[in-house]
Amino acid sequence: MRPAGGVPASGLPAGRQEPGSHPVDPPPFRRRPAQGAAVAVNRPDPVPAVLESQSRLRALLGGLTDADVRAPSALPGWTRGHLLSHVEGVGFALARQARYALKDELIDPYDGGRPARDAAIEAGHGRSAAELRAAVTAALDEAEQAWTAVGPRDLERPVRYRDATLSAAALAWWRELEIHTADAAIGYRTAQWSRPFCAHVLDFLAPRVPDAVRLTLAASDGPEALVLGDGEPVTVGGALTDLTAWLAGREPLGPLDSGVAPLPELGPWP
Repeated sequence: MRPAGGVPASGLPAGRQEPGSHPVDPPPFRRRPAQGAAVAVNRPDPVPAVLESQSRLRALLGGLTDADVRAPSALPGWTRGHLLSHVEGVGFALARQARYALKDELIDPYDGGRPARDAAIEAGHGRSAAELRAAVTAALDEAEQAWTAVGPRDLERPVRYRDATLSAAALAWWRELEIHTADAAIGYRTAQWSRPFCAHVLDFLAPRVPDAVRLTLAASDGPEALVLGDGEPVTVGGALTDLTAWLAGREPLGPLDSGVAPLPELGPWP
């Protein structure tokens, strides 16, 4: 599984995908129409959305008990402690992408790469609620300082993360925050994802659509109708947040309707 946002996650059971570290991301409010159609692209600054997501997670950490952090998260094989340890690590990892980019320098997200990241999650997941809260808060503090220093003109600066840009790193951190805050089941659910966030995730995860399938995602609660891929037509309807959760490998909270056809078997995270 991969973390929501940008840096490959750790050894979670195969078959589910974590949101997160991936190639250069498309802009968060873009819709990807059927192949050959024109694309209207709006490129907003992702940093304000990142800061809002950080504030939300910070507010939800206060009531956690030791029993809460030992309990399972929505990710198979991971407790909330695993998830919070991961968010701590990826917060520092992507914050330093921002700090170094502003100095015109490149640095790997993690010292020691993925093995060191995975080891830190395993070493840190058993901490008490107070220790985990302090650790995640420290990561959020560092991330807030790093990302508030990034201006709109800085977003195309190169970073080592995915050999991409600061914009891609910011979008990765946004995914990590939004998806894993919902995965933690601490008072925030996929049904609360914003429409701009859903639009970004659906566009970003379009490569998960299998070859030879032309997938139409038709929101039952809004005007969105995204056509992804090219081939045999399949239409899946449901609330926008449920369509997004499904494409992200999460369990939709409401029903999805694909008519007589089964839901397509999705590919790996890009």
